[in-house]
Amino acid sequence: MREQTKPAVAEPARMRLTLHVWRQKNRQSAGRMVTYAADHISPDMSFLEMLDVVNEELVAKGEEPIAFESDCREGICGSCGIMINGVAHGPKRETTACQLHMRSFRDGDEITIEPWRARAFPIIKDLVVDRSAFDRIIQAGGYITAPTGGAPDANAIPVPKPDADFAFEAAACIGCGACVAQCPNASAMLFTAAKVAHLAVLPQGQPERYARVARMVDQMEVELFGNCTNHGECSAVCPKGIPLDMIGLLNRDFRKARITGSPMGDEKP
Repeated sequence: MREQTKPAVAEPARMRLTLHVWRQKNRQSAGRMVTYAADHISPDMSFLEMLDVVNEELVAKGEEPIAFESDCREGICGSCGIMINGVAHGPKRETTACQLHMRSFRDGDEITIEPWRARAFPIIKDLVVDRSAFDRIIQAGGYITAPTGGAPDANAIPVPKPDADFAFEAAACIGCGACVAQCPNASAMLFTAAKVAHLAVLPQGQPERYARVARMVDQMEVELFGNCTNHGECSAVCPKGIPLDMIGLLNRDFRKARITGSPMGDEKP
């Protein structure tokens, strides 16, 4: 009998890339672009997995690995924010950097990787920035203070479906900061608007509605974010597709808050 041979298994495709990465020791140090070769990269890797491979090679050579943030790697936590070829989170719409796969690039490509660029987001190291300004905006008013006891039944308070859908769309914001990084003014309006909007249209959010928006916008200005001039870059790069409609709601509520002048924001405008 003729001896049967197993069919040859094709080697998986590999890519060779050139990375231009921003390296900065700390916020006091001057930064610079450093070039690295990324060889044997699988198209099926995520962008962060590709950086993991590069870092393993740097550590093996005794060099300092590239500092970047990641946590869930499922597009939920928002910590993976970086500029990839000048676009927040990279070339694919509604995709976080951790969900961006290397098949979105071509073999031989040169890729520029930078941190968020905004005065309100100072660089901590390399690609890691301090986004605690977002936390302080939330602390200023992005919550409901009414004590509710145990969690009520989901359908205990009737909410019209259009309002529920709008609130859910706003609540999808993961606070990654892409809107700030892409905006030419480094404005945080889309983030703040999303955090305002998901409470503003629900019954539970009405008692403090106008005080909430006033406090959050005031804190946004304290944090030195820029003003919105309707470029629309923020919504274009938002990995959750938060629409500009949210900013319209924030502006309307903010005007009402200033007109009423109520410390609790509970007067009817």
